[in-house]
Amino acid sequence: MTKNELMRKVIALSVENVKNGGGPFAAVIVKNNEIVATGMNRVTANCDPTAHAEVSAIRAACEKLQTFDLSGYEIYTSCEPCPMCLGAIYWAHLDRMYYGNNKDNAAEIGFDDAFIYEELALKPENRRLHAERILPNEAIAAFELWQNKSDKTKY
Repeated sequence: MTKNELMRKVIALSVENVKNGGGPFAAVIVKNNEIVATGMNRVTANCDPTAHAEVSAIRAACEKLQTFDLSGYEIYTSCEPCPMCLGAIYWAHLDRMYYGNNKDNAAEIGFDDAFIYEELALKPENRRLHAERILPNEAIAAFELWQNKSDKTKY
């Protein structure tokens, strides 16, 4: 499939998802111009705030391929990803991303992520979400164990 054909598939999935009670977002994971996995926004349908299209597609691809590393794969998504999805795309090591709508288009229909970017720029103590560090001297034990583990799988 060509890039345009792949994007048209994503657009069709996003339209279908709206008709089936989901949000107006869809994504596909691709290798060699072939779709490996699909994902659609099911936040309200599944009562899961992390069920965004990109995260769902990444989860489906990783499960199918039995890997957490999608190096060599690409993602096509109906909209420029939110911060959570963009983070997931980076963590999955996808090689390339293509998107249709942008974040301004999303904001125009009520999906505005600007506040998250603004919050991330603040020091934790100045964010809206109250956060308090507790027992750091004890919490470090797991990190030390990980650091010294000789048979760990890095990711």
